[in-house]
Amino acid sequence: MADVMPQRGQHGRESERLRLDPFVIAGGDASPRDQRDLMERPFFSLSKAKRIAPILYEAGGQRVEIHGLAEHGMATIWDADVLIWAASQIVEAENGGLRTSRFLRFTPYQLLTAVGRATGARDYRLLKAAFARLQSTVIRTTIRNGEHWRRHQFSWINEWEERTTRDGRVEGMECVLPDWFYRGVIDRSLVLTIDPAYFRLTGGIERWLYRVARKHAGHQPHGWLFEITHLHEKSGSLARVSDFALDLRRIVGRQSLPGYRLTIRREGRRKLLHIRPVTLSTVPVDDGVDGHGISGAGTIGTSGASLSGFQAHELQLSLWPETRNRAPNLESNLESNFLMLGRPDTDRGAGAVDRPGDPRARGLSPMLGDGS
Repeated sequence: MADVMPQRGQHGRESERLRLDPFVIAGGDASPRDQRDLMERPFFSLSKAKRIAPILYEAGGQRVEIHGLAEHGMATIWDADVLIWAASQIVEAENGGLRTSRFLRFTPYQLLTAVGRATGARDYRLLKAAFARLQSTVIRTTIRNGEHWRRHQFSWINEWEERTTRDGRVEGMECVLPDWFYRGVIDRSLVLTIDPAYFRLTGGIERWLYRVARKHAGHQPHGWLFEITHLHEKSGSLARVSDFALDLRRIVGRQSLPGYRLTIRREGRRKLLHIRPVTLSTVPVDDGVDGHGISGAGTIGTSGASLSGFQAHELQLSLWPETRNRAPNLESNLESNFLMLGRPDTDRGAGAVDRPGDPRARGLSPMLGDGS
C-alpha cells in the first residue's frame, strides 16, 4: 500500500494534518445526527445539476452566503450526508468517552454504508466528487457570531486525501473539517438526532423539508405552520415559487417524510404548510446531545454503537499507525476559517423576511410555539 503522508499544500501552506491529532473511526453504528444550524438555513443546493448561482439569505439578523466554484459547483444536499455522518461519529464517540478531532481518518466503505449508499466503483467516484464540491464550496456566515459581529468564511472540508494500494484501490481517507462545523457538533445543544430513513429520501426538496420539520416541528403535538412563499425563500431554491409549491403538494400527496404528517392549509390568501409529528422516530436518543429539552426522549430505530464498537476492526485501524484518539483540537485555521470583523452587510438576501418578535413576518403561525 502506498504510504500517503500529509504534505505541504499549494503555495507552501502546511497541511493541518501535521498539527492535529487524528480521530480514527474504527467502525460501529452511530445514530444519525444533524447540526441544527445546517437544518434550518439554505446551506446546500437542492438539485443534482451543477449550481453556480450563489445563495444569499438573511433572517433574524443572521446572514448566510454560499458560493460554488465553476469547476465543481455548489455542494448539494446529498453531499451533506458526509457532514451528517461525521457529526454522528463525533457525537457517538464523545458519548462513549472517546476524544475526537476535526481531523478524521476512515474508510470510504464505512461512510457509504452508514448513509445507505452502495459500495461499487461508481459510488466511490461519486463520493470523491462530493468531497470535491464540499471543499470548493465557500460559506460566509454570521451565525454564532461574537460581540464584534464576526463573519466566518470557510469550506465544508478544509482538505482531504485518499490512501490507496499500489494497484490504485482506495482503502482509506483523511479529511479535516472546518472549525465552525466542528464546534457546532461538539456543542451538545446544537445537535439533533434524525431518522435513519432520511437517507432513503430521494428528492432534494424532500430532504431539505425533512430537516426543516425536524428542527422546527420537533415533537410538538400541534406541529408547525409555514407560509409556502417563506419556505421557498428559506430553501434557497432556484425554482419558481409556483414550481416549488407544486413540489410541496406532491410531497404532501406522498406523505414521505418519516415521522411527520403534512397538510396544506389556507389562511385568507396565504397558503400554509402544516407539519405535525406522528411518531417518536425522530426524537433525540440521548439528552447529552440534545440539550434543548425536546420532549419525549425515546429512541429511534437504529442501533447505537457502544464504546467497544469504536475499538474494533483492527484491519481498519491498521491503515494508520495511530491506534487511539487523543484530545479534541479547537483551534481555528486562520487561512480557511478566517474572521472578517465589522458589522455585517446591510444588504438583505432573498430570504430576508424574518424579524424578531413578528411571527407572521417569519412565515409562521403566531399560535404555535418554537419547535427548536
